[in-house]
Amino acid sequence: MTTTMPPTTSEPVLSAHGIRKSFATSDPPTEVLRGIDLEVATGEFLAVMGASGSGKSTLLYAISGLDRPDTGEIALEGKDLTALTEKEMSALRLHRMGFIFQQGYFLDNLTIRDNILLPALKAEPSGADAAVDELLERFGIDHIAGHGVTEVSGGQLQRASICRALATDPAVLFADEPTGALNSAMTEEVMTAIGDVHARGTTVVMVTHDPRVASRADRVVYLRDGDVVDETRLTGADPEQREHDLQDWLSRNGF
Repeated sequence: MTTTMPPTTSEPVLSAHGIRKSFATSDPPTEVLRGIDLEVATGEFLAVMGASGSGKSTLLYAISGLDRPDTGEIALEGKDLTALTEKEMSALRLHRMGFIFQQGYFLDNLTIRDNILLPALKAEPSGADAAVDELLERFGIDHIAGHGVTEVSGGQLQRASICRALATDPAVLFADEPTGALNSAMTEEVMTAIGDVHARGTTVVMVTHDPRVASRADRVVYLRDGDVVDETRLTGADPEQREHDLQDWLSRNGF
């Protein structure tokens, strides 16, 4: 079943208030985010959906500090992101955030393991090797650790992206269309891995256009024309029922 999410009673790990963002690619400028308010509870799995051009990825980039909003306040673990310098923001992203994108953005001259190890060494050299080896084994890709990035499947590469994102023990894992370039079998493989991340207590914020992928989340928010117009909470253990309930809700929102 789907229900409207009740107000959270715990301090959110991530909060955004009055977020606005415009792009000066037209005259007048196009307002992509229109005063969005959003809170994400510690340990929550949130999916952000909406039609193409609704502002999903722009919102994710804003709340993760990859881009600056024009106005509004964003806080991660109580720290005001909009008040940080670029250097401070980079350090916070390295230590407290993990990222998965549709494309892996791996370095072609490094092995899979070394690509995962690099941010871990930058964040905390002590214990980085052991942590990376544990992640490789946990996500079932230790056997391709020495391979090049062009020598593995898309699903394996996205699992490596998850390992890289988790190598610094982030407070929040951000995912922007993490299965957008994968077939159905690889999508299932990657979402099982992300589900494992969430089950271990990591907060996940994911943008997706795929209802089957979004049905893995605890809560789904729907964007239209740069604003959150509805949200729903998914309950129950049956994947087919969760997807059916989500599809019904999306249909009512015109998706």
